[in-house]
Amino acid sequence: MGKADSPQPVSGQSSCELLIVGGGIMGLWAAVHAERRGIGTVIADAGRLGGCASGGLLGALMPHMPDRWSEKKQFQFDSLVSLEAEIAALEAETGLLAGYRRSGRLIPLPKPHLNKIAQGHSEDAERHWRAGAHRFHWHVLDSPPVSGWVEDSAGESGFVHDTLAARVAPRMLIAALVAFLRRAKHVRIVEHATVASLDPDRGTAAIGGESVVFDHCMLAAGHQSFPLLDALTPGLKQPLGQPVKGQAALLKADIDPALPTIFLDGLYIVAHEGGYAAIGSTSENRFDDPASTDAQLDGLIEMARGIAPALRNAPVVERWAGLRPKAIDRDPMIGRHPGHPRLVALTGGFKVSFGLAHRLAEAAVCIAGDTDCELLLPESFAISSHIAVASR
Repeated sequence: MGKADSPQPVSGQSSCELLIVGGGIMGLWAAVHAERRGIGTVIADAGRLGGCASGGLLGALMPHMPDRWSEKKQFQFDSLVSLEAEIAALEAETGLLAGYRRSGRLIPLPKPHLNKIAQGHSEDAERHWRAGAHRFHWHVLDSPPVSGWVEDSAGESGFVHDTLAARVAPRMLIAALVAFLRRAKHVRIVEHATVASLDPDRGTAAIGGESVVFDHCMLAAGHQSFPLLDALTPGLKQPLGQPVKGQAALLKADIDPALPTIFLDGLYIVAHEGGYAAIGSTSENRFDDPASTDAQLDGLIEMARGIAPALRNAPVVERWAGLRPKAIDRDPMIGRHPGHPRLVALTGGFKVSFGLAHRLAEAAVCIAGDTDCELLLPESFAISSHIAVASR
């Protein structure tokens, strides 16, 4: 990263090549990639690292449907496949487990026409879900591949068993990423530090009472990135994104952690290590209290207990709510701001962040450093694409 146009720090200032604003899953992976490239980095968060939406419970890593293949679906597929090796490397470097397992997914098919559609998707998966010697499948079955996990009656017209889906324990992955960064040589962590001002053209920011001079700034603050980007983008007719509230719960049950995730009508049931099952999640565009749980979560828990016999008497050990970043065009928002070349966006993601964050962050670090990392981002991910939608 070049420093020719950067102002020199004065007394009371610190300087860095890359300032990352936000320490959620996106910002943490960006800092990891920056460390691996030897880039002097400050990562600053308004709270503690991984303490907001990234510190949730669910951890489902779900592929898009394999039909109508596109560059976006290919990028997600490649990301989901490559994440396994990334996590293995992170676990080896830190000695911490991230709760990752390619456990697959079960989708009950309650109506006959859904079975017919699923049969077509099976052919699509055989064509597209290929990565070298790896083959992943979309099996259409008359009954579940494991007994006692999901009620047969939930799939009156059969079940889909996909072998690509996986899961991770969000808090365990966050802990491993933070542990990596706390021993990093090139990354400095600043927590409980709110952005008071940001001037991407001059390369200066005031964060938590500290003045920081930077070459490039990456906005990875989840939904809190959107107001900052809105203020720096004239001509918008709509905000570039919004927070969406999600609620989830953690149940304690005597279950096998290798069980596939159940997905039905927006409900996820994710088996985790230690005999836990995560239930979620709602998607609320309107809400009064971002941190509260309510009857909507009760409904999800009741639905889960109705289709998963092992959860009938399982106690709820935690209820959780948080705000996820939904960009205006739903896709992740990545790239150099067209009006401020030192500013790189790394936000959005909504429901797919944990499966894509490692690749999106790597691409964002390459963009900030003007280096080629051979990752081709879908056009719809570019911040310029989102700005075009918000300007109409």
